[in-house]
Amino acid sequence: MKAAFSDRFVKDYTRLPARLRDSVDKQIRLLLADPRHPSLDLKKMRDPRDIWRFKVTAGYRVTLQIEGDTYILRRVGPHDVERTP
Repeated sequence: MKAAFSDRFVKDYTRLPARLRDSVDKQIRLLLADPRHPSLDLKKMRDPRDIWRFKVTAGYRVTLQIEGDTYILRRVGPHDVERTP
């Protein structure tokens, strides 16, 4: 699998403090190496658009879609980012 980044993800990511960007980077590496890694807690959201999410920290999440062999990272931010397009 490989990762692609939406414009919105890039905008969200650049607004994060460096410490959180480091955590996001680490979790993305884990996702690419082993999507079943327990610290990711990867789950499909209850949404008809096939959106998934994984944990970065206790309060931060990344949302994504899976298309073929690519994880399309959509948003990153506080827990409520899961509910925003």
